[in-house]
Amino acid sequence: MDPAERTVVLITGCSSGIGLRLAVRLAADPSGNFKVYATMRDLAAQGALWEAARARRCPPGALEALQLDVRDSDSVAAARARVIEGRVCCPPVCNAGRGLLGPLEAHELGAVGSVLDVNVVGTVRTVQAFLPDMKRRGSGRVLVTGSVGGLMGLPFNAIYCASKFALEGLCESLAVLLLPFGVHVSLIECGPVHTAFYEKLEGGLGGALDRTDARTRQLFSLYQRHCEQVAREAQDPEEVAEVFLAALRAPQPALRYFCTERFLPLARLRVEDPSGRSYVAAMHRAVFAADPGAAEPGAAPG
Repeated sequence: MDPAERTVVLITGCSSGIGLRLAVRLAADPSGNFKVYATMRDLAAQGALWEAARARRCPPGALEALQLDVRDSDSVAAARARVIEGRVCCPPVCNAGRGLLGPLEAHELGAVGSVLDVNVVGTVRTVQAFLPDMKRRGSGRVLVTGSVGGLMGLPFNAIYCASKFALEGLCESLAVLLLPFGVHVSLIECGPVHTAFYEKLEGGLGGALDRTDARTRQLFSLYQRHCEQVAREAQDPEEVAEVFLAALRAPQPALRYFCTERFLPLARLRVEDPSGRSYVAAMHRAVFAADPGAAEPGAAPG
């Protein structure tokens, strides 16, 4: 394929995990349809990207590493200028993200702000940079890495879920507005994925747990056991990359693509019972079933 005819895709958060695997998957696609700009905050971390690219035998010129810090509007603007290079538009994949795990009352506000800045405001900065070109052209698409944590609240993930819930509202609102412009917004809803995500949690865990009460620490221990069970069935990032690829190739992309349907029954409870009682009770049972001291959620105290 003529390099000038390839679909140029910019992906944020490519130093590891889903972003890295997606960048390499697209660059190595047998069709030769993609030119990928794999961006990351610190280019010193690009070694793993190129190691994966060599393993997949990405052709020369199909993949380029680019510095982009979603927390910095000037950095986003510079990356956009480099990628556009005379093109009318380029689909961005907003994948950069951070987590924050632990009891809410123990989180430092700086850590809370950092997660929201990367996950929510960073996505806004990226979309703002590319959206005007797409609207002028009358076509385009934006892909955003969503999460089951944006569809239902998860214990000990209050800030992470808040950020992902915000992305749901952001993308759904944009999807409605941009329909007459021919611009499609898609959320790729991920469940647990085998990545280094939890190794990069903002603020760590130890200090947060040390600053809270014994009962909360007991519940967190139960939560960790639950997570170990869930992790055994976590998806490979390659599977998730295929879902992104399907969204990129779809003639009329949907708003949501689910990488797994495993958690949909719980998520549906939020719609079936808008009061929230059914979901809260079901999620509590699912996570804390082994808690001998727990009352039935919603039961009146004795």
